[in-house]
Amino acid sequence: MVEKSYAWKEGAELEEHSRRKHKIVRQYFARYLAVRCQLPQQSRFRIAIVDGFCGAGTYQCGAPGSPLIFIEELRLATEVFNVKRASEGMSPLDIECLLIFNDFDPDAVEILKGRVAPLIAATKETTPRLHLKVECFNTKFEAAYPSIKQLIERGGYRNVIFNLDQCGTSHVEHQTIVDICKSFTSAEIFYTFMITSLLAFLQKKDRARLSKQMRPFGLAEDGLADLDGVMNNKEWLGAAERIVFDAFNRCADYVSPFSINNPDGWRYWFIHFANNYRARQEYNNVLHDNATTQAHFGRSGLNMLAYDPSHDGALYLFDPPGREDAKQQLHEDIPRLVTNFGDAVPIGEFYSSIYNATPAHTDDVHAVMIDNPDLQIVTEQGGERRRSNTIRPTDILRVKRQRSFPIFFGSEQKRG
Repeated sequence: MVEKSYAWKEGAELEEHSRRKHKIVRQYFARYLAVRCQLPQQSRFRIAIVDGFCGAGTYQCGAPGSPLIFIEELRLATEVFNVKRASEGMSPLDIECLLIFNDFDPDAVEILKGRVAPLIAATKETTPRLHLKVECFNTKFEAAYPSIKQLIERGGYRNVIFNLDQCGTSHVEHQTIVDICKSFTSAEIFYTFMITSLLAFLQKKDRARLSKQMRPFGLAEDGLADLDGVMNNKEWLGAAERIVFDAFNRCADYVSPFSINNPDGWRYWFIHFANNYRARQEYNNVLHDNATTQAHFGRSGLNMLAYDPSHDGALYLFDPPGREDAKQQLHEDIPRLVTNFGDAVPIGEFYSSIYNATPAHTDDVHAVMIDNPDLQIVTEQGGERRRSNTIRPTDILRVKRQRSFPIFFGSEQKRG
């Protein structure tokens, strides 16, 4: 499939898949700032944001692109946080952000500069607690990355977000994603690509393995051109998701391999990389707030890719019906997972073990832990949690002695 270039000078069209991505990025970034800036003792927060394929900032319809979305959310967050802090008698919070914009199209970069400059000037007047510094590059992302990395390291930024909204998969090397996640203490990446480009890459890298993965769809070894006929198949979505996860799961500790939902053909993938379960936890929650924006085919409890398509695979759209199905699976999955640790596990360790393998909302995980008759949550002081919204990472999740299921090697043990 030929990659599409945007005519930024004439005014680029905002396609539906991009609109959906922007909504997720905006809401997740707003939540990211709220979580990272919540400490009462905190007086400064520093972050670097890299938009590797930034475009010109706005689309033909007037909708903002990702560079302007980041600036808008930074301004809003700074204002809201400081109003709240002032009302509660807390010290003010300054946010310092290094914005790095890159695009191969020189027209896009020049137009963006013209649109960002007045926003920066207005920010200095209206939001003095927000300190923005902008650096622009006009080259291929891989050529710019060494200089971008050096800029971030020289500035001592530990919190880093990369938005890599590319066409195809040829513009960002696999090793670059790995390097980003390893180089910065708190790094997160939004990564967009077309599944056809990934499959073409994998076909060259490991033809035999890809052929085996594609065989259930009746495609020839070199039959990627025939994909249009199967891309709207739910089982195809599940297989593609496994291929995506297999290709990227070693890049970061937490990888969300979900497609942008398009029942007419699941072509675009939008992945979130992070090294902290808390980030994946929040990302799952944001997807549920934007039901049907992304899609998953498989299990909706734990071990989301461990399923038999002919028996228990299902389309999960992060919507209310999907959440109810997830709760039913979590009701059995959670106690069985706890038994893998023995009979008890710290909640924080439990989170770390599940969030690369579930699309579930945090509230649903918590609700099942409270409601399940086989489970008990114990506080550090030895008390028992009764409400899901009071659960803390330092609590202990344990299986009760009186339980309704066997735990030893599948044998039928008596209760007690």
